[in-house]
Amino acid sequence: MDSVLARLIAFYLPQFHPIPENDEWWETGFTEWTNTAKAKPLFRGHYQPHVPADLGFYDLRVPETRAAQAELARAYGVEAFCYYHYWFAGKRLLQRPFTEVLATGEPDFPFCLCWANQTWTGVWHGAPDRILIEQTYPGETDHREHFETLLPAFRDPRYVRVDDKPLFVIYRPLDFPDPVKTMQLWRTMATEAGLPGLHLVGSNIGVERKPSEFGLDAATRARLPERRPWVPKRTPLKWLARQYQEWSGKPTIYRYADVVPELLAPAMEIGADYPCLIPNWDNTPRSGKDGLVLHDSTPELFEQHARLALERVKSYPAGHNLVFVKSWNEWAEGNYLEPDLKFGHRYLETLRDVFVR
Repeated sequence: MDSVLARLIAFYLPQFHPIPENDEWWETGFTEWTNTAKAKPLFRGHYQPHVPADLGFYDLRVPETRAAQAELARAYGVEAFCYYHYWFAGKRLLQRPFTEVLATGEPDFPFCLCWANQTWTGVWHGAPDRILIEQTYPGETDHREHFETLLPAFRDPRYVRVDDKPLFVIYRPLDFPDPVKTMQLWRTMATEAGLPGLHLVGSNIGVERKPSEFGLDAATRARLPERRPWVPKRTPLKWLARQYQEWSGKPTIYRYADVVPELLAPAMEIGADYPCLIPNWDNTPRSGKDGLVLHDSTPELFEQHARLALERVKSYPAGHNLVFVKSWNEWAEGNYLEPDLKFGHRYLETLRDVFVR
C-alpha cells in the first residue's frame, strides 16, 4: 500500500455555477469560466487561454462533476479539498456545492473550510472602486451565528482534523477587530458543542508574524512576487521611457523558474507553518494588463517547489505535516491542478511523484 509523505490539502473554488448576485454584477450566467474562456495572449509566448481537459467546462451543481474531482484528487495523493467559504455578516455566497456535499455525504472525500473573509470588489475587472459586497465584523453575535452554521461541517466524519480537532482556515485574520478574542470565542463554542477544540490556521498574516500572535495554531502563506516595483522619483528619464515601452499594455511578468526559490514563505514556527504550493499563476483572464503572470511554469519546475515543501515538513510532528496547494481549480487565475489541454495530468503526477511512496 502506498504511503503519503505529507497531508496534501488543495484549496477549492466553488464559483463554477451561476448565482443571482453574479448575474446582477456581471452578466447572466457568469461563472469562473466566463473570464477563463475569453482570455487572450497579451505578449509573445503567453499561454492563454487555458482549456480544461478531463473534466471540461463543468458546473458544480452536477454531483457527477464533484465525484469526478474527488476521484481524480485521491488518485494523485491529495488528501482533501479546502472549500472557500463566504460569509458576509449572515449572508452566504456560492454555498451550494459544499452544502450539497455536506447534505448528501457525497463524494466520500475529506474536506475542510477556508473563510475567504475579503470584500468583493470589481478590482479584477477594471473597477477597483466598485464594492460588490463588503466584508464586515458586526461583533460577537455574528461570530456566534457564523460558528453555528459551521458546526454541522465540523461534526462530519469527513472533516479534516489535526490532533482530532477540526481544521478551519481564515484567509485574512488580521482584518478582525480582535482576532485573539474571536479565536478564543470559537474555541470555547467548539468545546461546548462537544468537539475537542479547533485547529485554526491563518493566511495573509505576513511572512514575519507568528500565528500565535493572533490566537492561531498555525499559518499557511501563499507567497506571490510583488507586482511592478515602485519607481523612485529621480530615476533617469531614459530608463523610465524604456520601461514604459516594455510595460505598456502588459501585465507584470516573472519567469516561474526565477521565483521558485522564493515562493515558499519562510517558516516561522516549526510544526505550525504549513507550506503553500503555487503550481502556476496567471490572473490576466480576470485583470488583463493589471494582472500578474508566473510565465513558463512547468511540472518539472513545480517539482522543485514541491520538494522544498516536503523537506520542510519532514520534521513536523505526526499529523501536522500539512502542505496546502493553491489551488485545485482557480482557472481564471491560471492557478490549478486540474488537467488542461497543454499539460494533461502532469502537475498531478508531479504531486504523486514527490509525496507518495
